[in-house]
Amino acid sequence: MDCLFLPADCGPRLDGDTQVYWLPGEGAGAWLPLARCAEQATAGLTLVLPAEVCSYFAVNLPTRKARWVNQALAYAVEELLAENVDDLHLTHGDALEDGRRRVIAIRRQQLADWLADLQTLGLTIVAIHVDADLLPRDGTQVLFLDGRALLGGAPEARLAFASEQWAHLAAQCPPPVHAHGTLAEPPAPLPEYQPLNDPYRFLANGRAAALNLAQGDFAVRAAGSGFGQWKPLALVLALVLAAQLIFNLIQAWSLQRQAEDFAAASRDLYTELFPEDTRIVNLRAQFAEHIGQSDATGGQFMRVLDEVALAIAEGMPVSISQLDYNQGRGDMALQVRASDFAALEQLRQRLGQTGRSVQLGSASRDGDSVSARVVIGG
Repeated sequence: MDCLFLPADCGPRLDGDTQVYWLPGEGAGAWLPLARCAEQATAGLTLVLPAEVCSYFAVNLPTRKARWVNQALAYAVEELLAENVDDLHLTHGDALEDGRRRVIAIRRQQLADWLADLQTLGLTIVAIHVDADLLPRDGTQVLFLDGRALLGGAPEARLAFASEQWAHLAAQCPPPVHAHGTLAEPPAPLPEYQPLNDPYRFLANGRAAALNLAQGDFAVRAAGSGFGQWKPLALVLALVLAAQLIFNLIQAWSLQRQAEDFAAASRDLYTELFPEDTRIVNLRAQFAEHIGQSDATGGQFMRVLDEVALAIAEGMPVSISQLDYNQGRGDMALQVRASDFAALEQLRQRLGQTGRSVQLGSASRDGDSVSARVVIGG
């Protein structure tokens, strides 16, 4: 992952001209303006803050439960800070040998402004570290970056200082002391010193053990990995599915109501036609039984009705508004409505193909349609 190191003298706001150290995932880094970094960035970045903008200490926390840690942390550090704890972003991490927890504090508004400026430039920050905290956890670690030096490692201290001040700090640092840097001649006393050609790459290699300030209000999800990149799409799909489910439930409820209304209407019609039946078990079967019993010709009514239904089902533009069947004469009278006279004549001819007599009464125009009485059989 690419890293972006802010300079020690970084101002309160960032813009395209701000000089930062750009360290790509592969290859050599360089000091570049932020605008150039935005052009080269292809994914989420690790933001590395200078140690000068943070405070470092270790505290005892009375609880390890995640839901109580933040509240306990604020009380634990309040007496160690000269500023209002509510104005600070606090990050806690690994424990020291005595059980105390490391804590890094930074002004909340300062960090929020930097992140907002970087986002405006099109840079996505997915992790936040402090340069001095990136040093290895093995003993006392010192890194000399020309005139600026960083102190870190296993002890509590995290410090940025002028390189020439090492002689005053050396006695306060517990052994073993491991020193690295870009200085040709490091200041004494140092038991060992290893020159580095790429000190920023050396720092970047320590991200796994370092505290990540992207917690709480500044928590971020790695861009392009896991579920994060699909979360907006998943949210849209969830809303669509929820809307579809609600629509289906409403439609099912509406159809159920219609079915109940039709069933009630059918029952009322059956009761009206056959008042002697006081017990209705299977409405359809009982209806069919009565029709069969009342049809002296052995199903004449149903056969004629089927022929009419087949004729209309062939796509004829007609509708039936009234149907009368006379059992004595054996004829069926239909009051039909069609789009024009030609459609009525087509219906008459189609019904005549069944071998039954078909009589078409006088047709009359009613608005955009015509209506007539059609008598079949008899």
